[in-house]
Amino acid sequence: MTIQEQRNALLAGRMIKNLKRRHMEAFYCPTAEEAVNKVMELIDDGSSVTWGGTMTVRDLGIPEALKGRGTLEVLDRDLVETAEEKLEMYQRAFTADVYLTSANAISEDGVIVNVDGNGNRVAAITWGPKKVIFVIGLNKVAQTVEAALARARSTASPTNAQRFDIDTPCRKDGVCHNCNSAESICSYVHFLRNSPKSRHTVVLVGEDLGY
Repeated sequence: MTIQEQRNALLAGRMIKNLKRRHMEAFYCPTAEEAVNKVMELIDDGSSVTWGGTMTVRDLGIPEALKGRGTLEVLDRDLVETAEEKLEMYQRAFTADVYLTSANAISEDGVIVNVDGNGNRVAAITWGPKKVIFVIGLNKVAQTVEAALARARSTASPTNAQRFDIDTPCRKDGVCHNCNSAESICSYVHFLRNSPKSRHTVVLVGEDLGY
């Protein structure tokens, strides 16, 4: 085990204790492969499952793994084309058994921070699906809640803005301007500090994932 791997294991162990204190189930997977296996293990046969706008879940190949399992109802939001189909899929997500997502940042004491443009992702995190599973690389860990919010606004948002055809200041120069753009992807700021009814599970991964 390298020094970095030792540090990651220690950090993850501390964070798991803090997440459990916040009524969330939590696991640490040193590698991406182990993370995919853990996510699949957490989803029961016969479940309906979908995901939010997360590059982490896509980059790990989880959608393909879900479809290949053959025992799940996969609501594939990546196949919709029209605005009407997208809205319908967003609404169907609220009735899913499992909702997969990531985070823009997480504090060392277990507060999960997300910013959202449309609000559908943070809405599903807050209410609706029976179970929400976060897959979060340790590159998104910040020391405090304030630092986590700063990471979400100054790192994740400008980077994600590059993926979309939107007219925001951060897309033009890579810096958060705390803007009020009509196309802002920071319209909703969400903090998850406790999990009512223990709906939320966190899989921490010892690799850099997403933005």
